[in-house]
Amino acid sequence: MRQPGRKRRQRGSIVKRGNSFRVLVYAGTDPVTGKRVYLDESTTDEAEAQRILTRLLAQVDKQNQARTKGTLGYAIEEWLRVQELEQATRETYEMYVRRYINATVNGKPGLGEEPMSKVSARVLEKLYAELRRCRARCDGRPGVDHRVEGDHECRVVRHKYPPGRPPAGGYPDHDCATASCQVTECKPHACRPLANASILKIHFIIAGTLSAAVRWDWIDRNPAEVAKKPEQPKPQPKPPTVDQAARIVDGAWAEDPAWGTLVWLVNVTGLRRGELVALRWRDVDLTDSALYCWDTKTGTMRRVSLDPVTVELLTEHHERYEKACRDLDVSTTADAYVFSYSPTHDRPCNGSGITHRYARLCKRLGIDSHLHAMRHYSATQLLTAGVDVRTVGGRLGHAPGTTLRVYSAWTDQADKRAAEILGNRLKRPK
Repeated sequence: MRQPGRKRRQRGSIVKRGNSFRVLVYAGTDPVTGKRVYLDESTTDEAEAQRILTRLLAQVDKQNQARTKGTLGYAIEEWLRVQELEQATRETYEMYVRRYINATVNGKPGLGEEPMSKVSARVLEKLYAELRRCRARCDGRPGVDHRVEGDHECRVVRHKYPPGRPPAGGYPDHDCATASCQVTECKPHACRPLANASILKIHFIIAGTLSAAVRWDWIDRNPAEVAKKPEQPKPQPKPPTVDQAARIVDGAWAEDPAWGTLVWLVNVTGLRRGELVALRWRDVDLTDSALYCWDTKTGTMRRVSLDPVTVELLTEHHERYEKACRDLDVSTTADAYVFSYSPTHDRPCNGSGITHRYARLCKRLGIDSHLHAMRHYSATQLLTAGVDVRTVGGRLGHAPGTTLRVYSAWTDQADKRAAEILGNRLKRPK
């Protein structure tokens, strides 16, 4: 209750400074910073200043003013803090934020320094257009992509001299290319556009953040909802052939039985990398020939049936784990991870490490492939064999419609075979 004699705080004021009039209107307290928020405009016309005051007061009454001066970067941090994400996904999001949202470009602060209230659909579309042209968002002028920040030598040569002590007059001049000297240098900048799939991930991060900001009453609307974003790229899975898959499995097995078992399991189940590293022995039912994995995309548990050979390989893999525990005089546990670098399997394998090791294996075998392509291999082989789309999607943990969208070419082939089967069951009428 207002005390008697105390004046009510003025909601707005006009202050004359030289030849201009500054209009200030109190718009409440910033929910992020806790500071008072004022709408501020200036004019050289006193009558116009009065009209501005009236307009801003009406704007505050309608709650159309910006509710916070908090930055987009701060909002992203708060959004990530409350998201339930797989660790690899979280690291990917943080990488996109660091490189493309918060990064300083041509000496100017990144979009993360922009107040949420000033992030408009136009600002977002401009960001996406710049990334499509060049992921470094360069100004189009010739430049150099420096290896490191700060003062450094752009070209460093490590000469390769013949063995032995140098002659009295020193080493003679030589051709570095012929002598295979190691040259490290900063190269001229070449624009590399960012793929639409990556820009869509950036849009997802910003849209999710601004949507949360609306729920938290930090801003009134989400401009990402109307911003034009790149089109979803058409999936083009490139699975290895049957012969290549067999060579990859054999090559992995030659390196290490545990590594061979991992590659085999990805081959026959199509598990995602995150699902694979999170798999524990309690999730594997060797008696019922099935494993149960937590779907990292849909957030649900699904059952994946196993064939007899896979059950046999997993049984041998578990026996190796039991032996390692006996040698260390520790007890086995159902909470142990199926695949681990630790002999007691108390911590999971590193997902990135698995990806890089698989890439090195394929490179050594002369096969152009990657770990996720084995998931495509599992799907396409099932569809080619005539397994129905619903079953294939269930094994892979696909959302409804994803299997048809991603593997449309293979489902079309299966549909043609189905037509031939039905046509051959009947005789052509005379």
